[in-house]
Amino acid sequence: MTACEFMHRVRCAAASVVAVTLASAPAFAAAAQEAEHHEASLMDFFWPVVNFAILCGVLYYFLKTPLSSYLQDRGAGIRRDLVDAAAIKNAATAQLAEIDRKLKALPGEIDALRARGKAEVAAEEQRIAQQAATERERLLEQARREIDVQVRLAKRALTEHAADLAVQLATERIATDMTAADQARLVDRYLEQVKH
Repeated sequence: MTACEFMHRVRCAAASVVAVTLASAPAFAAAAQEAEHHEASLMDFFWPVVNFAILCGVLYYFLKTPLSSYLQDRGAGIRRDLVDAAAIKNAATAQLAEIDRKLKALPGEIDALRARGKAEVAAEEQRIAQQAATERERLLEQARREIDVQVRLAKRALTEHAADLAVQLATERIATDMTAADQARLVDRYLEQVKH
């Protein structure tokens, strides 16, 4: 309610009081005195209201531009913050969706890794088995060659030993069985072979 409306109501109330008091003559003097007192109290109330209205007008005049620019800047800042917050929210939602997708795909990836690991283990076992078989064949071939060399050396040694034994046995036999006539006949035969 404005000050003018308030003043109008007060005047209407005062007029109705005056009308009622006029109807009763003896109380008219008391009512007139009360109306004067009431009008004086209204005047006392009127000037502070006017002073307050002037103060508000002056404050409005001087603070209108800075306050409106501050409110516009503040509104723009809030809009920017809301746009940034919406962008951050969208990015966070996208990241959350990506994380959810990765989490849902994780069991499949783990199974794929297990299958790949099993396949790699099987391939490695096969490679190791093949490498072991190749190494075994190489070692067997090397052992065969060494055995052949040892057999040849043993045969040679055995042949030499048999030849030595045969020579020794023949020497002993010749020494025991040969006579002087046999020796002369051998020498003559040797000389004939040398001549021819």
